[in-house]
Amino acid sequence: MNTRMRIPTSAQIAGLEKRYVGKRIRCISMPEDPHPVPPGTEGTIEMVDGIGQLIVKWDNGRSLSLIPGVDTFEVIQ
Repeated sequence: MNTRMRIPTSAQIAGLEKRYVGKRIRCISMPEDPHPVPPGTEGTIEMVDGIGQLIVKWDNGRSLSLIPGVDTFEVIQ
C-alpha cells in the first residue's frame, strides 16, 4: 500500500513546526514502513523537513521520520 502524500505549503510546515518541534511523542503505528519503529517507542521531534515529515530522535537510537496523516503517534508529557 502506498498512500499519496501531498506536499504541504510553507505555512502548513510552519504550523507543524510550531505544534510539534521539541515535543515528546509515542509511536502508535507506522503501517507503510517496511522497518517501522516499534509501537510504544518514545522520542523527541527535532524538526519538520521541507515535505512535512516530522524528524524524530527515537529513544531507541533510531532517527526514522513520521509522516503526519500516514503514521499514528501521540504527544506525551
